Amino acid sequence: MSARHPTLRQLLLVCLLCLLSSNLRAESPPAPGWQQAVQHLFPSATRLIEKQGSPPVYQAFQLDQLLGYAFESTDYSSLQGFSGKPIRLLIGMTPEGKLTGVTVLEHHEPVFLHGLGEQALFDFAGQYTGRNIATPIVVGSTHGGSVDGDAVGYIDGVSKATVSVVILNETVLQSAMTVARALLPEFAQGPQAVARPERFEPMDWQQLLTRGLLQQWQLDTPAVEAALGNSLNLYPGFSDDSDLPFSELYFAYLNTPMTGRNLLGEAAFSRLQDELLPGEQALLVLSRGQYPHVPEDFIPATAPSRINLLQHGKAIELHDMNFNNGILLPLLAAPPGDWQANIFRIKTHAAFNPVEPAALQLNVTLRRNPLSEQQSHFERALTLEPGLFELQEASATAAPTPIWLQMWQQRAWQIGALLLSLALVTALFIYQQRVSRHARGFHLLRAGFLLFTLLFIGFYAQGQLSVVNIFTLLLALWHGFEITVFLMDPVIFILWTFTFISLFLWGRGLFCGWLCPFGALQEMVSWLAKKLHIRQWKISERWHLRLQWLKYLILVALIPTAFYSLTLAERLAEVEPFKTSITLFFVRSWPFVLYAVLLLGLGLFVHKFYCRYVCPLGAGLAILGRLRLFSWLTRIDACGKPCQHCHNKCEIGAIKRSGAIDYDECIQCLECIVILNNEDQCVAQISARKQAARAQRADNNIIVSDWAPQR
Repeated sequence: MSARHPTLRQLLLVCLLCLLSSNLRAESPPAPGWQQAVQHLFPSATRLIEKQGSPPVYQAFQLDQLLGYAFESTDYSSLQGFSGKPIRLLIGMTPEGKLTGVTVLEHHEPVFLHGLGEQALFDFAGQYTGRNIATPIVVGSTHGGSVDGDAVGYIDGVSKATVSVVILNETVLQSAMTVARALLPEFAQGPQAVARPERFEPMDWQQLLTRGLLQQWQLDTPAVEAALGNSLNLYPGFSDDSDLPFSELYFAYLNTPMTGRNLLGEAAFSRLQDELLPGEQALLVLSRGQYPHVPEDFIPATAPSRINLLQHGKAIELHDMNFNNGILLPLLAAPPGDWQANIFRIKTHAAFNPVEPAALQLNVTLRRNPLSEQQSHFERALTLEPGLFELQEASATAAPTPIWLQMWQQRAWQIGALLLSLALVTALFIYQQRVSRHARGFHLLRAGFLLFTLLFIGFYAQGQLSVVNIFTLLLALWHGFEITVFLMDPVIFILWTFTFISLFLWGRGLFCGWLCPFGALQEMVSWLAKKLHIRQWKISERWHLRLQWLKYLILVALIPTAFYSLTLAERLAEVEPFKTSITLFFVRSWPFVLYAVLLLGLGLFVHKFYCRYVCPLGAGLAILGRLRLFSWLTRIDACGKPCQHCHNKCEIGAIKRSGAIDYDECIQCLECIVILNNEDQCVAQISARKQAARAQRADNNIIVSDWAPQR
């Protein structure tokens, strides 16, 4: 850059130094000793016993009275966090199954370490104090929930850290349930009942009802009014003289062929068994009436708030399987009516035993006004024939819950929108010659796509790729690849997969020019500069070629650091402003914000300054992009000799004076293709048109002279 702008250059350097120094100072405090950590979970303890036994637990006593157990999650759960490493927790639990607290001993979650701050993670873990593991604990519901007495306990999630907190919740539940079943009498898991596959005889709907394999439950209005102490007319949307019952339900346990095969048919029953993990069970629920078992806004593949199972006085959480894409009624010979149907998954760690007494619970919550609501719970016994099962001893450990699948189900519509956008940009690249002939339409299309990239992929779906993702991949390949770690975030996984494939077709440019949210933000800053008529700084070709190497030097420095210390590498990776601008939307401490704003500010004077000279992610993609199979951008003989129009118009500086394209730097905005296909911009076409016009005039002159009258 020229020496005419020393102040801004020096300010950028000072900001970068502040950023790095604040990162390097942000070391986590040393972990406390086990006595101090366990004492924190049991403040009244007078005697602590070090971890021992099977399962391995610390014990806390007040004199001779057992206060409870403390245990480390890594002894019981192998779930990996979003960083690819487990979140190590110390969990305290009383002999009654009540959690005394959850302490985060160690974690490597980037969004907390270098984004939201660790306090957000500690605050989330603090919500477990006082909760009983007999009540299912669900993350991120708008229903709220008290500590005791509710059928389901809801805890608040953390915005922009959904994957990390869901993994932490599953880690707590898996660990606590394993200890509880081994040490707490009330949670002891007796012999489990497994459906006998040979027991089957054809039955229709009525025969299943008569046999009790399919059960009907009608909850009438008078019973609900008696429980609430009010008429249904007081609650908007409900009436005590409606033709519909308050709630009419059918429910059936589907693991037995006698029930599941008769209700679903052979093909659907086989598919259901394939979708259930080992030890999981399924429950069918149909309902109609004023208060069905799920509300109209129920989200498929989530836990229902209105129903759950009860066994031994403990609530068992149900999870919708979204079976057959949620279309169940065509499979069932249900009575006429406007029915809603769902198949719910009973997870392995719930330890539901189908031959022991159980009940289906309907949780009724009616709101009189925005500030007042009433609740009541109704139960109906769930009874099954013991002869349909065989008893076997419970397995020692429960199979891990596939959290990645839950993430994909919960973000189904985001995945669909992303896949459609990727299909669009793929088609655009394949048919670039045809699309680029319409310059104005192409520019509008590109502007609209960049807005989609910034707003949807970036701010909403949090799909900003980062050099940290490269660290995670390289470390996974080095220490043992586990694909489930990468499946935790479906948007990032799909983008990385698409980007990796596109590198071998088009090179780096498709991602950098079309799918990078921060790149799109820089493009919009450039639009603003043009609107404000801001004079652009001219960087000489010599300095341009030198500065391009900076991003490669940064990449070369970061990758070895990741193998030495992932935490240090993640801090140094703050050279990327992505987390500050896209993930946290500039809500962060001032050095990070100032650094990101200055980089964007430089983009007002130098087109996409960060992308061209600083971005280590772009450097990594450029290296892989050298293996591309095609050079799709068209060049003609006139390019470079004599025509320099594309070279002068390329704002990224990827077209050489010779007319050749530097694919390592090209972001494939396709502007050069627009110029080539525009007869008013391409010098070769303009020259050819002028020559044709001159030839036409010459021909006309000859014709005129031949027909001129002779004197």
